[in-house]
Amino acid sequence: MSATDSATPWTDMNSGVVRDAIPLDQLGAASITPDGDFEAGSYASFTLTYTAGLYGIDDSGSLRICFRFASDQSNPQFDDPKAANYTVVEASNGAVLQVRWDPKANVRPWDRTLWIKVVKGYLTEGETITVRFGVTDHGGPGMRLQTFCEDTFEFRVLADPIATFNFQPLPVQPMIAIVPGAPERYVAVLPTRRRVGQAFALKMKGEDAWGNPSDKCDTTLTIEADGQIEGLPETVKMERGQRATVIDGLSVTNPGRVSVRLKDAEGSVVAETNPLLIEDTDLIHFWGDMHGQSEETIGTGSADQYFSFARDLAFVDACGHQGNDFQITDAFWSELNRLTATYDQPGTYVALPGYEWSGNTSLGGDRNVYFPTDNRTIRRSSHALIEGGDVNGSDALTCEALFADLADAGEWDVVMYAHCGGRYADISVAHDGRFERSVEVHSSWGTFEWILHDAFRLGYRVGVVTNSDGHKGRPGASYPGAGKFGAIGGLSCFLMDKLDRETLLDCQRKRHHYGTTGGANGRMIVDLEGRFTENCLLYHDDPSLFENAEGTVADRAMMGDIVHLPSGEMELFVSIETTAPIERVDIFNGMELAETVRPYGKDDLGRRIRVHWEGAEYRGRFREVIWDGSADVSGNAVTDATPLNFLNRDKSLGVDGNSLSWKALTTGNYGGFDISLADEDSGSLKLQTPLVSFEQKIAEIGLEDTIYDVSGELPRFVKVFRLPDENSHRALSFARKIMLKDDGDNPIYIRLTQEDGTRAWTSPIYVYR
Repeated sequence: MSATDSATPWTDMNSGVVRDAIPLDQLGAASITPDGDFEAGSYASFTLTYTAGLYGIDDSGSLRICFRFASDQSNPQFDDPKAANYTVVEASNGAVLQVRWDPKANVRPWDRTLWIKVVKGYLTEGETITVRFGVTDHGGPGMRLQTFCEDTFEFRVLADPIATFNFQPLPVQPMIAIVPGAPERYVAVLPTRRRVGQAFALKMKGEDAWGNPSDKCDTTLTIEADGQIEGLPETVKMERGQRATVIDGLSVTNPGRVSVRLKDAEGSVVAETNPLLIEDTDLIHFWGDMHGQSEETIGTGSADQYFSFARDLAFVDACGHQGNDFQITDAFWSELNRLTATYDQPGTYVALPGYEWSGNTSLGGDRNVYFPTDNRTIRRSSHALIEGGDVNGSDALTCEALFADLADAGEWDVVMYAHCGGRYADISVAHDGRFERSVEVHSSWGTFEWILHDAFRLGYRVGVVTNSDGHKGRPGASYPGAGKFGAIGGLSCFLMDKLDRETLLDCQRKRHHYGTTGGANGRMIVDLEGRFTENCLLYHDDPSLFENAEGTVADRAMMGDIVHLPSGEMELFVSIETTAPIERVDIFNGMELAETVRPYGKDDLGRRIRVHWEGAEYRGRFREVIWDGSADVSGNAVTDATPLNFLNRDKSLGVDGNSLSWKALTTGNYGGFDISLADEDSGSLKLQTPLVSFEQKIAEIGLEDTIYDVSGELPRFVKVFRLPDENSHRALSFARKIMLKDDGDNPIYIRLTQEDGTRAWTSPIYVYR
């Protein structure tokens, strides 16, 4: 298989070429064996052969073999022949080669680089350099491939034959295909809220070990429903060659809760859907992942594949493509808008046009920009990876300038989010609530509650969203894979009466949404309502920003609303239906934790202990906190141990009797483990990590958290608490009176934590006197 650089007119391959110093047909050629299809995350061995062209390669000339930034394949190593990823590089004429691996030695997205330099001798035309990736001659398993699928996985070869440091890509690139493995688990999805009699679908897929939808399913599953679902068959056949199966035309004729279980031939439950509430209601639920990138910028797979994956394999209702502006050529911007227009199908699927304004943090940092219509003006932060300058005079080099330009142009239909990825948004540098309606508190990069806290400190009124910001070609179902991504990409739930662009943007402006950390159990139902003893004025547009903001008289409000309550009291009503047992619900007034509500009490606790670590080192790229460590139980016996949020399969929990050891990291999110003990109160627990070490008596561990806090710029801590042996609570409703401050805003919201490690945050209700 091979790829050429002229595949499509809008593709910017970002090779880092200074100029075409050498005609392409004189650069040489490269081939790879074997080629074909290879299973994601598997081990394989390859031989890449570069044959020198007319110029050969001079003394001190070089080759670069580059891989995409997004790839999480293992790195080549040159020292241990018996270990994985052992790599050998040789010249056919015996020239001495200097070889090194550098993850940042080329222009993005091709920055992961094997650099081969001729240091003694030279190559003439027809002589070769051979690279053997994943050598198994000495017992090694081979080279571990990336964990996500890609039709056109390139070993991208650039040559500098004349030793001028001008690396040019070969005209034809060696390529393989990364394909899914056999299904390891099954996923079944229903909508989360629909009206009585409204049609909906049951959507199912098998996922391989790394979360890729598998085309190797070959099974018939029995379908069981909790509740009466019209049109539901007794069985479903999942066939080879298909990556998803859909049963359309379902409905429910009476209000209530329904869900579906899938069972295999032995009667074991292999998948269970999220709950679906059927109600006579104005607003129903639509799920979206509004933030990710494809290969035309820094991601994987084409933008066409990006939108189709989100719709057909992640089963989301809405999707946005957010490429880095400094990589979006005019040609790709036109193509991207053509795709959003093509994929946008009101009532079925929303494809929202937009881009990521990607200025440096000192200039404001990353922002998502969404339009209601196609072919709008893209205001770039720079042309860092695009040839040519700002010929249209539309660039906005600072985030402040971006807001000003949108206002001057009267583009009040634009909606923006502030978010954190590599760069992070500094909303103290720039923010305009007339456009920027929400902050993104979770993505595959981690969890960033601190950006919501920043907004509270600064007096901003913003909603909460979560997205994937994925680069692996899996919007809506973005698993971390290997490498340093330690979180599943998030999903946002939009509360709307219908599904189209105009309604979605209106929902975003009103902040009528909540976000979850995603994954198979990330579609829980969360209702939040504030009720007031006296009438209030309810606003959707912030009256401190909009002179013509119109308030309506009301006695209740939902998530995202802004409420002026001169006098009277507030009571908060919460109702939750979850996909896994509920650990806790935290009620916040801004940055203050008002109360923690659990569906169980002290009398329900048992012999199960949870150790929870959480935090980030830094707001920017190098935010990883390493929690590698060990734990020992003395004076008691461990009967069971279960990892929590070990989402990166390169990280693991090992158990040896009463001793545990693990490798783990967090990027603002959390992980940990549960242990069940033979005796409820005996003995002690000793834990050691790079940041936290302690010894605690088992009898002292109870319902309330014991917190070992080592926070720096951002929170970092370990907490220990006790859980019931069995927790069956997947639904919780409660009401609480809220103490309101008379000065400033009262941003009232909840954070839900499920026992399986999934979280959700609602947009706040902003109440002020």
